[in-house]
Amino acid sequence: MRNILIAAAVSLLLSMAGTPLAIRLFARRGYGQNIREEGPSGHYDKRGTPTMGGTVIVIAALIGYFSAHLMTFFSATAEPPTVSALLVLFLMTGLGLVGFLDDFIKIYKQRSLGLRSGAKALGQLVVGAVFAVLCVQFPNAYDITPAETRLSFLRDFGPSIGLVAFTIWVLFIIVGFSNAVNLTDGLDGLASGATGVVLASYVLIGNWQLRNSCTTAFGPNCYWVRDPLDLAVVAAAVLGALVGFLWWNAPPAKIFMGDTGSLALGGVIAGLAFTTRTQLLLVILAGLPVVITASVMIQVGFFKMTGKRVFRMAPLQHHFELKGWAETTIVVRFWLIAALCAAAALGLFYLEWMPKQ
Repeated sequence: MRNILIAAAVSLLLSMAGTPLAIRLFARRGYGQNIREEGPSGHYDKRGTPTMGGTVIVIAALIGYFSAHLMTFFSATAEPPTVSALLVLFLMTGLGLVGFLDDFIKIYKQRSLGLRSGAKALGQLVVGAVFAVLCVQFPNAYDITPAETRLSFLRDFGPSIGLVAFTIWVLFIIVGFSNAVNLTDGLDGLASGATGVVLASYVLIGNWQLRNSCTTAFGPNCYWVRDPLDLAVVAAAVLGALVGFLWWNAPPAKIFMGDTGSLALGGVIAGLAFTTRTQLLLVILAGLPVVITASVMIQVGFFKMTGKRVFRMAPLQHHFELKGWAETTIVVRFWLIAALCAAAALGLFYLEWMPKQ
């Protein structure tokens, strides 16, 4: 628990203090946001707002995590960083780097599109494939690896699907959720708040799995998770960095996270889903990004079939903008939806654990 508090506090303070420095630096260098011409007209006022704020989130989270281990290094109960946590941090940083390249090209070429879609997808696939292969290695003393080559809802079930099929499944989830958070990042503070409730949930899940780990509390409902406490530390570190960033990203935003932040955040929640054995639960836990992504798929598919639109504009948040909802109204209501999805997922997580009568 001490590591969780230290990681969250350090990353929060660094992000809170570092974001205004990034705002001044990026503004001085002209690293401002370009706005899509086909987007809502109300967004034109945001042109030039500093972007790439996700760099602050990633750096603050990394420092927060390692600071927690460093500050407790001489403690009697000190433990070094674990493989599971390092893999999730690798996934976050790798996808953040892909997003950073995308953001930088947008700024350098002064356009709303950065990396070509193929190059961006290739970057996501390479980082995801490395994570997929490594996360089924490094068994601990109980022969538990960071992830298992089985599908999971609240714990592993069914036979192994094999490394190749598992890698494809991992890539599908990683690319899907990193892009889902990217689509959610359309209004000031929306993606930050929606992802924050997911990370807070993983702090609780990690703690619960630690208390009911099969390595310490054998029983029919125990969890075979390799490093649950350190995964909670990772979630807390990223959450703290995200809260500090949200202070400056809340409407009206003084900085945007850009693809640097959205891809990194999508990666970290996908990584936590695999390492905590909650891959399919993530669909409910991160229900808001899932719904927003579905709105884009429905809009594109229906338009190709009929030439008509289901929504006034996709992603879904822009539909409500064009209906006349204020941006802050959309953001707060969507935050509430995200919180309800997280609460429903945590409820399922707890109910599944309860002993069957």
